[in-house]
Amino acid sequence: MKFPFRPGTPPDANLLDNHRPLLRALERRQLIRGGLSLGALTMLTGCDFQKPASVEAALRKISAFNDGVQAVLFDPSKLAPTYPASMVLKPPKFNAYYDVENVKPVDGKKWRLDVSGLIANKAPWSLTQINALPQKEEIIRHICVEGWDYIGQWSGVPLRIFLDRIGADTRAKYVNFLTADNYPSSIDMATAMHPQTLLATKYAGETLPDPFGFPLRLRTSTKLGYKNPKWITAIEISNTFRPGFWEKQGFSWFGGI
Repeated sequence: MKFPFRPGTPPDANLLDNHRPLLRALERRQLIRGGLSLGALTMLTGCDFQKPASVEAALRKISAFNDGVQAVLFDPSKLAPTYPASMVLKPPKFNAYYDVENVKPVDGKKWRLDVSGLIANKAPWSLTQINALPQKEEIIRHICVEGWDYIGQWSGVPLRIFLDRIGADTRAKYVNFLTADNYPSSIDMATAMHPQTLLATKYAGETLPDPFGFPLRLRTSTKLGYKNPKWITAIEISNTFRPGFWEKQGFSWFGGI
């Protein structure tokens, strides 16, 4: 008997080559344990796998579904494990969409953090002002979607304290980021308000080095590494969804651990 959810003819094995980022993201999140088969995708989406556009639409539907499930399951009060200082990797592992020799250092004296959107006070912030806010340290695990990880010691301002200082509407859905290296990103408000989410300015007790995001980067214990933008230049509080650098190339938006 012909299985009703399978395509009439076997799909070309090379058909999904242009959709590997989405497949890798979905596989790593184990949305379908044991891997994503073409038959499973057909069953879930009813798409025609002879049409590349149909494949893309199917994968994005599943990715969006995965994001929604993660958001529902996310517990904003649950803390991630922390570790002793003896386990901290020094220096931290560099990760970006380019090589470390292409990092363009930011001038901390001229740097300003622009804030916009659903907030009461839209005046830009200097590094001195940010360092004057209450600080917190977290020794947490950085987990990359590529499979590697390390223990890092991060210090900075809890993002929820900063949002309070700028009068952010915490009923908004998104906190969006722009960066000096053209790496836009965004997170959900629940993650932004998590007690372990920091606007980090230091690593292992010292000023954040240039290759790792000086003067300001996001560090959250509940997201995969690519959801932690570095060299932040602007923060927007919004109800408008803005996909990040990797999400535009097919990776999951929620990116939860």
